Amino acid sequence: MNYFKHEQALVDQGARVGEGTRIWAFTNIQAEAVIGRECNICDGSFVEKGAVIGDHVTIKHHVAVFDGVKIEDDVFVGSNVVFINDRNPRSHREDQWILERTVVKKGATLGSNSVILCGITIGEYSVIGAGSVVTKNVPAHTVVYGNPAKAEGFACCCGRRINDSLKCACGSQYTLKDQGLEINE
Repeated sequence: MNYFKHEQALVDQGARVGEGTRIWAFTNIQAEAVIGRECNICDGSFVEKGAVIGDHVTIKHHVAVFDGVKIEDDVFVGSNVVFINDRNPRSHREDQWILERTVVKKGATLGSNSVILCGITIGEYSVIGAGSVVTKNVPAHTVVYGNPAKAEGFACCCGRRINDSLKCACGSQYTLKDQGLEINE
């Protein structure tokens, strides 16, 4: 075992956990879950079979990452973020359940208590404001917040807000594209 597991965490032997990852108390990682290297999975979190978490991901307290959710590298997930993986939940179903995949792209930040509907993509380096309800795709580098979440500006790779001329205080300059912002090389 090349990762840290708190003595009160549950990690199924069938889970794949990367080197240097830390799994804290009261966390439950199911068989067939995949967690990358150097992640930090905080107290009370749950990672279901079929969920995929990249490298260098921080998942704060009490987050459930369900089957069908893919979180790419360098993502920050705030406390109590909710991922929905069933658009029409029922306790008892007569019909076949359809899994809708959700992707959180590299470097995104999801604020505490935000709700992420299934079947959407959250773009690279985007920022979801705390308490937001995200019901549709979020383009790269876009800052969204509210219920439902709406675009309210842009974020740099460094995490700062980008000004109206698409330049960040760190010196990075961006160009607006169809899929969101793109950094000028």
